[in-house]
Amino acid sequence: MVRKFFKKTKDILKANPKLLYSEDEKFIKKPFYFEGDGQKAVLLLHGWTATPYELRRLGLYLNSAGYTAYAPMLPGHGTVPSDLENIKYEDWVKFSQESLEELKKNYKEVFVVGTSMGSTLAIELAKVNKDISGIVLMATPYRLKFEEVMDLTAKVLGTFKRYHKKSYPLTFGASRTITRLISYQQYPINNMLELAKLVKESRVNLDKITQPCFVMQSSSDHIITKNSLIKIYEKISSDKKEKKYIDKVYHTFISDIRNEHVFEDILNFLNKI
Repeated sequence: MVRKFFKKTKDILKANPKLLYSEDEKFIKKPFYFEGDGQKAVLLLHGWTATPYELRRLGLYLNSAGYTAYAPMLPGHGTVPSDLENIKYEDWVKFSQESLEELKKNYKEVFVVGTSMGSTLAIELAKVNKDISGIVLMATPYRLKFEEVMDLTAKVLGTFKRYHKKSYPLTFGASRTITRLISYQQYPINNMLELAKLVKESRVNLDKITQPCFVMQSSSDHIITKNSLIKIYEKISSDKKEKKYIDKVYHTFISDIRNEHVFEDILNFLNKI
């Protein structure tokens, strides 16, 4: 049994994300639910404009260690960009809460793991659900880079156009990164303002978070301020907390990462709680 577990986790760790993507077309725009063999479950929340697929490999890895891994599709995602137009940030919070409640019905211990917008939702859940066993926050914006300028620009742009095309840095934003391949490449400007509202809301009352917490961020993140990790780490009230910067990776690094220790660090953190 032990030998089988190590072989399975090793296979997942060694898998090339880009080769997996080429084989996984039918899973790209779908939620996933991998049932574990115990009483521990993980709710995995994806980022803005992306799909649960960006967390699929992590979900498989955690499931191979016995955890139930559930990644729902957030409202407005996995279809066409126009489906985001009428979505408010409260819709994402409400949906995440409902997904958490479903897991809590069947599992004694439930953890929440999020990336980018998904981690801001994890923060909102942790503030009001003290029975969450622990949270892992990846690429979490305490503040977006040039937040005030972006906010004003979006409001001005929104007066004469509805959509904006994404742009990427020359480094870590290659056209074949998984996060880029599975995400909408344009978005409704009014929905970007909803994302900004959620980010602002998530940094209020961070001291209400008392659950064990692991904060991870790319040291080269071009979306959020570099001190986001430190700000969150310092403001939460968790007795058990860890932080880690990841070098030479994109903002939402978890789907493209080949540094296997990231997966292992997350599992080790959950196992320690």
